Amino acid sequence: MAKYKVEIAGVNTSKLLVISSDEQLKLFQQLKNNHDQEAKNKLVEGNLKLVLSVLREFNHQNVNLDDLFQVGVIGLIKAIDNFDLSYNLKLSTYAIPLIRGEIKRYLRDNHSSIRISRSLRDWSYQILKFKEDYFQKYGKDPSSTEICEALNISEYQLLQALDSLKEPVSIFEPMYSDGGDTIYILDQIADLKEQREDKDVYLSLKKALLKLKKREQEVLLQRYIIGKTQVELAKLYDISQAQVSRIEKTAIANMKRMLK
Repeated sequence: MAKYKVEIAGVNTSKLLVISSDEQLKLFQQLKNNHDQEAKNKLVEGNLKLVLSVLREFNHQNVNLDDLFQVGVIGLIKAIDNFDLSYNLKLSTYAIPLIRGEIKRYLRDNHSSIRISRSLRDWSYQILKFKEDYFQKYGKDPSSTEICEALNISEYQLLQALDSLKEPVSIFEPMYSDGGDTIYILDQIADLKEQREDKDVYLSLKKALLKLKKREQEVLLQRYIIGKTQVELAKLYDISQAQVSRIEKTAIANMKRMLK
């Protein structure tokens, strides 16, 4: 059965080269020892599927996939150039975050409706470069203090720059769905005006309730807070259900009068 053919940036994805771990190790050794350009080309071609795997995360974006693929390949090349065999990591573990970061930067700089200042963007690039170099050298991420000291920026500037790297999210982005009604981010945004109005109503009700007679207060609390029936209250107070009903109606009428 023929493979399904998809072309991105002129590349037939059904015929992408896949190289084994042993062959990849030999190619890296050739690249590091002899600066063999042919070995580098084979490494890039043999790992293009990493770019495709990351590209799936962005296929909902209204952008040209050919452009994203080429940008992703730039991230892959950077990963190959900086990859160090001594850390005993898989290339995919190191390359995928770089490919993803390259694509996100491209989208942010060229397709985002949110404009970021040039200085903030420069800090962001410097921070990412420093973190990549630091991880390559020490095998771990730098602390916030180390980043600030190395780049001569404040903690506040660091937080601003890192926040600018986050992708904006639509308020109509679904948060949860169990097959029934979908919950969107919009549903979780607090309406402060509504909260203030609810609080005002609560305070007014509480004030009116405290002005009722003791038996009227008890009946309303038992009926509408605890949830007891009029029959249950008649037994509790040793009175008829009709009397409970009259007390309840009188209490509600008094509440309405005081709330006007």
